[in-house]
Amino acid sequence: MESHHSKIKLTSLSSKGGCGCKIGPADLGEVLRNLPSAPHNPDLLVGLDKSDDAGVYRLNDELALVQTVDFFTPIVDDPYDFGQIAAANALSDIYAMGGKPLTVLNIVAFPIATLDKLILSDILRGAADKVNEAGATLVGGHSIDDKEPKFGLAVTGLIHPGKIRTNAGAKPGDRLILTKPIGVGILTTSIKKDQLSLEETKRLTQVMTTLNRKSAEIMESYDVHACTDVTGFGLLGHALEIAKGSEVGLRISQPDVPLLPRVRELADLGFVPGGTKNNFIHVQNDVVFPDHLDQVGRWIMCDSVTSGGLLISVNGEQAEELFQELKRAGIEASLIGEVTRDYPGRIIVE
Repeated sequence: MESHHSKIKLTSLSSKGGCGCKIGPADLGEVLRNLPSAPHNPDLLVGLDKSDDAGVYRLNDELALVQTVDFFTPIVDDPYDFGQIAAANALSDIYAMGGKPLTVLNIVAFPIATLDKLILSDILRGAADKVNEAGATLVGGHSIDDKEPKFGLAVTGLIHPGKIRTNAGAKPGDRLILTKPIGVGILTTSIKKDQLSLEETKRLTQVMTTLNRKSAEIMESYDVHACTDVTGFGLLGHALEIAKGSEVGLRISQPDVPLLPRVRELADLGFVPGGTKNNFIHVQNDVVFPDHLDQVGRWIMCDSVTSGGLLISVNGEQAEELFQELKRAGIEASLIGEVTRDYPGRIIVE
């Protein structure tokens, strides 16, 4: 469905360039270290002490809540598409944990006096359509008047306490599957500079608006030891969270990592967002890159993603079967590496 206001250049309304980048992990870690320790609660199964995609709170032996929140400035110009992307991005955290989305709350910041109110309607309509596709229910939200548009969702899902997929369970011998191509940050930065054609923008939007629901449902029947979604910290940033959380090493084959079209070309032209460069700085001491991979190639591996795919660590004997089932379902999955007991907490890019 197309927006009625597709000519509005939403990305130009953000002073940050519409990158949607998170606060860097190093800065965020410094902030969180200054917080007082929370009282121990045995029902908080996944909380602030873990670098996971969502929090998990146990209600009883059979049921737990999965909770997450995500919002950002526009990264595309079409309001309807922006709403869809923001919703898919927030819902993805629930899927990464192995949960099922239940309810959502909209989070809105909008310059109501200076922008057409129908633009906000289109954003909300896009999000509502994606929430409906996920089988979740919109229960309300909160809005403020702000000079920069921002939008996202707080999502609550359900999960069995014994079936949580964290980023801390990867085992040596596992293989790594990525379910979407990377390069989103570089391409969304290029949109702001009018470097993408209409067809290229549609292709990029299709990737970002695709729910990770099908991937999550398919992986349920496999021996998946760890999972995360690849978003603001980039492929290597989120992979490093798996390596450190699981106390294992990862080997990632750079040629096997799928890229969106023209990512290398546009990165060579300088359209690399600040968030991507910050991601590289954060991981560089824990990642060994091959000598032949230049700085642009290293940035690409750290590119800040919005609504990316799942990074799945699955039993090595089941990896090919899972990979083939994902492909048959139309998912752009790739086998990109393996888990090893060597060099725990680090990544070797080959």
